[in-house]
Amino acid sequence: MKVLKGQDILALGFMTFALFVGAGNIIFPPIVGLQSGPHVWMAALGFLITAVGLPVVTVVALAKVGGAMDALSSPIGKIAGGLLAASAYLAVGPLFATPRTATVSFEVGLAPLTGESPLALFLYSSVYFLLVFFVSLYPGRLLDTVGRFLAPLKIIALAVLGIAAFALPAGDIGVATPEYVAAPFSQGFVNGYLTMDTLGALVFGIVIVNAIRSRGIESPRLITRYAIIAGLIAGVGLALVYISLFRLGAGSHEVAAGASNGAAVLHAYVQYTFGSLGSGFLAVLISLACLVTAVGLTCACAEYFSRILPLSYKTLVVILALFSLVVSNLGLTKLIAFSIPVLTAIYPPCIVLVALSFCKDFWYEERRIVGPVMLVAFVVGVIDALKGTPWAHKIPPALSDMPLSAQGLAWLVPAFSVLVFAFLCDRLLGKRSDALA
Repeated sequence: MKVLKGQDILALGFMTFALFVGAGNIIFPPIVGLQSGPHVWMAALGFLITAVGLPVVTVVALAKVGGAMDALSSPIGKIAGGLLAASAYLAVGPLFATPRTATVSFEVGLAPLTGESPLALFLYSSVYFLLVFFVSLYPGRLLDTVGRFLAPLKIIALAVLGIAAFALPAGDIGVATPEYVAAPFSQGFVNGYLTMDTLGALVFGIVIVNAIRSRGIESPRLITRYAIIAGLIAGVGLALVYISLFRLGAGSHEVAAGASNGAAVLHAYVQYTFGSLGSGFLAVLISLACLVTAVGLTCACAEYFSRILPLSYKTLVVILALFSLVVSNLGLTKLIAFSIPVLTAIYPPCIVLVALSFCKDFWYEERRIVGPVMLVAFVVGVIDALKGTPWAHKIPPALSDMPLSAQGLAWLVPAFSVLVFAFLCDRLLGKRSDALA
């Protein structure tokens, strides 16, 4: 039986880590560190649960069913599962996340040097998606191109930044903002939830499994084992990156006072620490981080849609790269405005799907449990999504002020309540075969 060598397993872990760490992952922790002040590590604990724990668990859940999201969603039926999978792939693919990797890397890394002109964005995004196209064209070589080449470069750049955060702090830890004084763990938890890495994990699952298969591994048991190891390596890497960026933000109070986002904190710290080389270093780091993520998203989307559409993988890579190029030139502000409501709506049912996939031995029929709980999570997610739209005033107070609404987790209590009810019904009904008998 063919097995992976130690260096291949390490490369697979590096690749998985590199796929997850995009610009958003680098930008969120510094602002949490800056705003949480002396409560930084309590906020970090909450953040790590949702930004590291959930994605790793999702990778494990997908590995157990072969990597495909539609296999994971089988309990809710082909039509509903297909719609959910397509929504997730489109949201974290060509509609929002993939174009956003280009706009974020441009605005954070390059715009301070070139200016934010439409022409500069177009030229940058054209070169950017040309690279994405060429690397994505050969998914079988992804372990070599990303795992052995791009990922190590990305890790070296992040390591330099992480070591500097501890060895060369920009100053003392400042005071916390009122919300972090009141509930640091909760605020960190919510910010980790908003990174949307669980959706990314649902999309990357098939990329990881295919990378393993590209090495001739066919045993389902070995594929699951290697995917879990890769997820754990990625989880450790993510945690180390986040911890160093929390420290960076917490010590940047003097150089980044009043910063409204993590990009401003990063830019201020890097400029202060590395001087004239700071902006160039940050540009390379952000561009490299985003490029690897964009490649993973493009490969995953092309792989998925090539199985349900009469189009080849290579044709879809071309379409996805061109479409992402066009959308990226709308600008970051518009992209974020469009993406937040959609992602807010589809994220809760995806979390429910992953969580319940580990509990199927506790009930007789999965369909009785998974479908109703996901439906409630989706409906409440849609209500949460509407809060960020012009129709927010039309939502009744009883729905807009549900428990945990302020934390972006309004779906949690209704979903858990339906889970308990569905579980009791499942126990009363028993196995379907028994009922028919």
